[in-house]
Amino acid sequence: MAESTTGSTGRNESDGKRLGSGPGRVLVWFYGVFTVAAASRSIVQMIQDFGKAPLAYVLSAVAAVVYGFITFSLVRGGERLRRTALVCCAAELVFVLTVGTWTLADKSAFPDATVWSDYGAGYLLIPVILPVLGMLWLRRNRAAA
Repeated sequence: MAESTTGSTGRNESDGKRLGSGPGRVLVWFYGVFTVAAASRSIVQMIQDFGKAPLAYVLSAVAAVVYGFITFSLVRGGERLRRTALVCCAAELVFVLTVGTWTLADKSAFPDATVWSDYGAGYLLIPVILPVLGMLWLRRNRAAA
């Protein structure tokens, strides 16, 4: 078993390496890219024409915040952040499924797309796949009791 040290933050230093390594590194990359994509999209849309679809633009901004927090959690590591990121991934999945279903059921509710519209079809369905993979990875890497 690998030796781990506890840093000044009180977290196990090997947790951060484990969460952000191997498949976790791929998740960090995807969540980082989606943080930038969702934030950029929402900022540009809010500046250009917020009145056109305020709900869609705010949802894209919320997505950016969620993606950013999960990215931070994967990079930083630690059991508390891992658990919080797990909750965020579950909430993200609920948002994707809710907004995705809503956009399919009532096209007029969203005059412009969000990151989560049509289950993330505009992003190759990655927004609906990513939280599932994130939850699997975070559950697999929970600290040993």
